[in-house]
Amino acid sequence: MNRSEREITERTEIDQIIHGCEVCHLGFAVSDEPYVVPVSYGYDCEYLYIHTAAEGKKIDCIAANPRVCFSMERNIRLVASDSGPCKWTFKYESVIGFGKLEELTDPKDKNIGLSEIVRHYSGNGWTFEPHELVSTRIWRLSIDTITGKRSE
Repeated sequence: MNRSEREITERTEIDQIIHGCEVCHLGFAVSDEPYVVPVSYGYDCEYLYIHTAAEGKKIDCIAANPRVCFSMERNIRLVASDSGPCKWTFKYESVIGFGKLEELTDPKDKNIGLSEIVRHYSGNGWTFEPHELVSTRIWRLSIDTITGKRSE
């Protein structure tokens, strides 16, 4: 990390940031072409969960290369300087990580993943009927590496 004094090393702090963000940006690399997409997500302090439609560009990217980079940020605030924009900066907390997406096909696993997504935004888990899960694809992101950064 370039600015080591800003690094967050405690996983519990990184987990708090993840729980406090609203959007996760997934970065895909397929055939020398990058693709970044914002997604809603859930997090159980071990895995990230996302959902997708049955088909589309994300599905094509995952099929070609399930390894992804992800990032999220919160508490973003511009700090302007009267001496000009070259002295402006941002205050923020952010997380960047790498991992691999795996589709969940077992209804029990899909229920867990979708419930985590709902819990992230509502504060409450949910149980879904099997017919509600048929048209939704649920993915679990296994995190290989993760780093956090804070500028205060």
